[in-house]
Amino acid sequence: MSEKTLATSVKEYISRRTLRELSEKRGRGTELISLYIPPGRRISEVMTNLREEYGKASNIKSRTTRKNVQDAIVKVQQRLKLYEEAPENGLVIFCGAIPGETPGSENIEIHVIEPPEKITLSYYGCDDKFYVEPLKEMLEKKDKYLILSIDNSEATIALATGRNIDVKDELTSGVPGKTSKGGQSARRFERLREMELNDFYKRVAERLNEVYLQNTDVKGLIVGGPGPTKEMFLEKDFIHYELRKKILAVVDTSYTGHQGIKEILGKASEKLQELDLIKERNLVGSFLRLVSSEPDKVVYGLKEVENAVQSGKVRLILFSEALDIFMVKIKCGRCDYETVEQHPFQELITLPAKLSSTPCPKCGSTSLNVAEKESLLDRFIETASQKNVQLELISTATEEGVMLYKGFGGVVGILK
Repeated sequence: MSEKTLATSVKEYISRRTLRELSEKRGRGTELISLYIPPGRRISEVMTNLREEYGKASNIKSRTTRKNVQDAIVKVQQRLKLYEEAPENGLVIFCGAIPGETPGSENIEIHVIEPPEKITLSYYGCDDKFYVEPLKEMLEKKDKYLILSIDNSEATIALATGRNIDVKDELTSGVPGKTSKGGQSARRFERLREMELNDFYKRVAERLNEVYLQNTDVKGLIVGGPGPTKEMFLEKDFIHYELRKKILAVVDTSYTGHQGIKEILGKASEKLQELDLIKERNLVGSFLRLVSSEPDKVVYGLKEVENAVQSGKVRLILFSEALDIFMVKIKCGRCDYETVEQHPFQELITLPAKLSSTPCPKCGSTSLNVAEKESLLDRFIETASQKNVQLELISTATEEGVMLYKGFGGVVGILK
């Protein structure tokens, strides 16, 4: 499937999955090569450096490590011959000997990645793991929004980034209601109440400013809450002057606290269209409305959606990231026994060791092994590509995303 036809959510997920797999690979020694080539750097210069590294590797005492490192360098050089120059965003290559089940069964793997953004790092390193951190940082969402929910009794400060809502602080005021008690005069009571509110506003602003100064790249601030408190708070000159320039909206809500944050996100969604969180809520929301109003326009469940796609009835697939399942073909090395099982990604790492001690149901030998594996998502991506169907990935960071996974089997289709 062409990378150009993939939805952004799918591209990002595939990149994150690749890096997750690479970050879990380990070499027996410092045998795993990580190579970062920024755009503009000449390939001939990189090849010269690799020849130097090949010479240095001849000094490695361990014969096995020496051979594996030199074999990996040769493999990287062979791959680089395919490039006249580094791509527009640069090039990253991971290569090295990945241990098999028994000593001496190492396999030299190579992974070539063209980064989604330009890299500035020029790096060569050998370690027992791949150096993937720069790429992981690049994939982190950079669009950040500060959210403040406030009334006279409490305030909640949150940072919305991509698909995540990180509640930074929750503050309470301790300010009494408007009715005075005991023998206090109404005027004195109101004066004390206003002083306490002012102190509360200062505390909220100080904490809000702290969060902002730790995240000065936020794209905007959304303030919400019930009643006039939010406007009264903003009238004070407590917010950092740079943050004040970034106020995008002030919205009325029925709640404060965590529920208030969710309400603000919903009511200010037009201002937050770049957040994946909002995009996902809108996509799943459209599906849920159809389920209620026009149930004949939707289909859900793995087999049901797959059949509808094959029949050419589907225009959009929503696929839950939580459905991180692989179809694994298991074969016996002694007889003709084979079977296909479903396993989550986390089990794939330990599955070969588990199979090595599991007797074959047909011949009884301990010769079971993983013959093939295919991600369920990859299968759907390929099918969607063939049928010209849009596919969007949905996380479980929202209530709607959780509902998609738990209530509808993790995959749904909206029909043409």
